[in-house]
Amino acid sequence: MPSRLVPGLAALSFIALLIGGAFFGLGAEALKDPSGAVAAFDGYLFRIARFTLWQAVLSTVLSVLPAIAVARALSRHPSFFGRGLILKLFAVPLALPAIVAALGILALFGRAGYFAGIASTVTGSPWTGIYGLSGILVAHVFFNLPLATRLFLEALQTVPADQWRLASQLGMGARSTFRLVEWPVLRAAIPGIAGLVFMLCITSFTIVLVLGGGPRATTIEVAIYQALRFDFDPARAVALTATQIVLTVAMIALLSRLGANTTGDANLSVARKGYVSVPPGERVANILVIASALCFVAAPLAATVLAGLQADLVRLFGEATVWRATRTSIILAISSAMLAAVLALALVVARHTLELARPRATRGSWLEQMTDSGVGFVLVVPPIVIGAGWFILLRSTVDVFTVAPVMVATVNAVMAMPFALRAIRPAYDAASERHERLCAQLGIAGWNRLRLVDWPVLRRPLATAFAFAMALSLGDLGVIALFGSDAVQTLPYLLLSRMGSYRTEDAAGLALMLGLLCLILIMAADWLGREASHER
Repeated sequence: MPSRLVPGLAALSFIALLIGGAFFGLGAEALKDPSGAVAAFDGYLFRIARFTLWQAVLSTVLSVLPAIAVARALSRHPSFFGRGLILKLFAVPLALPAIVAALGILALFGRAGYFAGIASTVTGSPWTGIYGLSGILVAHVFFNLPLATRLFLEALQTVPADQWRLASQLGMGARSTFRLVEWPVLRAAIPGIAGLVFMLCITSFTIVLVLGGGPRATTIEVAIYQALRFDFDPARAVALTATQIVLTVAMIALLSRLGANTTGDANLSVARKGYVSVPPGERVANILVIASALCFVAAPLAATVLAGLQADLVRLFGEATVWRATRTSIILAISSAMLAAVLALALVVARHTLELARPRATRGSWLEQMTDSGVGFVLVVPPIVIGAGWFILLRSTVDVFTVAPVMVATVNAVMAMPFALRAIRPAYDAASERHERLCAQLGIAGWNRLRLVDWPVLRRPLATAFAFAMALSLGDLGVIALFGSDAVQTLPYLLLSRMGSYRTEDAAGLALMLGLLCLILIMAADWLGREASHER
């Protein structure tokens, strides 16, 4: 067995142990009280499942349909002042922790938000805040409208320039151009993009936890958290987890058939040479569409910054609790990012080793597929489900709150690993094509190969994967919501606890700090990724 295969097999075993252990804990608990687990499949569970699907459907429709109009408006105007800035702004929600965005939306539409007075005037009664289904929908659209817009715009950019030129020469109007040139491309992209948005909404946890506002607006993942953290009802948690897994697996299977693709959304060109003549009336309509989308995305971001600046930041920076939470968050994020990068690199090397060992004309083995696209299926199991399984498994042997740092870092690393793998694999494959034969002839292997041959090429991709994984871990609230305590607090957990105690100004200040940290990391990952692609 080649030595380069061993770390990849160890990484697969580690991932299997983490997910398998969670399922074992859930299964063992179900076998202890099978009647209780079966009885948990009651009207309450099915009502939650129905609401989970309903809010995901509404969020998808409200995100995808406007995104088509916004992407088309941007495509019809391939070069104007500020277009690149708009595209960069549309990438910000993808890097923003969900709890920070929820705070921004509450700063706008909460009971004491900037628009509370206007809302009270319009409704004729005191404004109670944007909680429940409306708050969930607004937050989901805030996150997914920019994502869907960028993906639709990427699809429109695949239209050959000859078709735009021909449409211009034939004098096609906006309606004919949309029907004959743009709609075929958009129609082919809709199923995959809508399926992706639906999956993101059906597995949403933080947004529903913060903006749900009560039992009538609760999704399955939030119900799992409540069943373990507040009610301590393991039987119900098992039933809810089984339901969540069935729904998520069904969506992943549908996504694979639809061919959803999110690999290119960060690499849109700022301008594209086009041959589109836009009449004045359509130009005004497009300006209104783009401006409306820009205001919708920018308003919560601006509200987050304004609310954060109004907080007593000097006092917050002086609090020992804030410094402990910040230190804990950074340590856990660094640990998670290092583990994610190591796992991704081990899997990339193992996959390439297996590919070299087989004839080119034959199909890759099951093991090779598992080291490649197979590891992406870890996203089938939401973090809260893995945390729930290990919470139940460990509670009878150790104090679950003492192992919180290990669980948070481990689960976040495995969840970030597919994204890290996507950043590392192209650079490693390209370098291997150049150096593989020479290394074999000179007998360079092991540590010497990594130090002399692979490291100079992988340095930037690994840094990209590290920064991205660190940002994902830094803003995560899924696992720490279960395992967090007064002794182990991260910035998102501390932010949630300040919100729960109605210290909204402190929460706004913490949200500003957390958002800035994550944005800096994502910007660093983006810059490192672009530099690495230029080097290749």
